[in-house]
Amino acid sequence: MTVILVTGGARSGKSRRAELLARGFAGQPVYIATAEALDAEMEVRIAGHRARRGRDWLEREVSLDLVEALTATDGGGARLVDCLTLWLSNLMHAERDWPQEIARLADALPRQKSPLVMVTNEVGLGIVPDNALARAFRDAAGMMNQTIAAAADTVEFVVAGLPMKLK
Repeated sequence: MTVILVTGGARSGKSRRAELLARGFAGQPVYIATAEALDAEMEVRIAGHRARRGRDWLEREVSLDLVEALTATDGGGARLVDCLTLWLSNLMHAERDWPQEIARLADALPRQKSPLVMVTNEVGLGIVPDNALARAFRDAAGMMNQTIAAAADTVEFVVAGLPMKLK
């Protein structure tokens, strides 16, 4: 099992780094996208990611049931989950038990046979948000990142396109 967590701020280069890591493993990589194209701006972002990756990736769109998607795609090439932060947002918006979902994900990581690379945002480096919803999301993301980082084999922090190995 190889589980890698790649974190960083917005536009830090973390997705590119994660793609490079996933391509480094044998087999056809699987891109597990958690984003939902709910507006035109997000559609453009998703299209940009697809164009950059090229056609050599298998793709699955999974907004909520991430553990099930990992089970269904295990046993082949490396999987890249981009990104956990959007997955958390989806869980919170759907009023799912997000702490339990995070625990389920952390519990599933040691059972993975195929390599797994996951992307997440580090949202706690800025100022304290000015509203309760943003503070709750920041706190949940911080808890999620700590939980998944503890379960991962390797953790990298990307700044200005440069990876720093933390674990």
